[in-house]
Amino acid sequence: MLTLDQVEEVLNLGKPLVYALVRSGELRAAQFGGRGVWRVRQDDLSAFIDAAYEKTAERIASGQVPEGESPADD
Repeated sequence: MLTLDQVEEVLNLGKPLVYALVRSGELRAAQFGGRGVWRVRQDDLSAFIDAAYEKTAERIASGQVPEGESPADD
């Protein structure tokens, strides 16, 4: 199980975006314990990453990513 901080690190995203992904249900997460600590299963994070690759490939194939547009150097 990963904390949301660990998910932020893996995805190299900020806390607000990670929380938005969890709130929208795009990234599966669950709360545990009396303080409601959020956790993400490694399998769910892997599924989220795989889905992002598939969506990107579909956008490229359909021409939604203009030719010459390259990923930003992050």
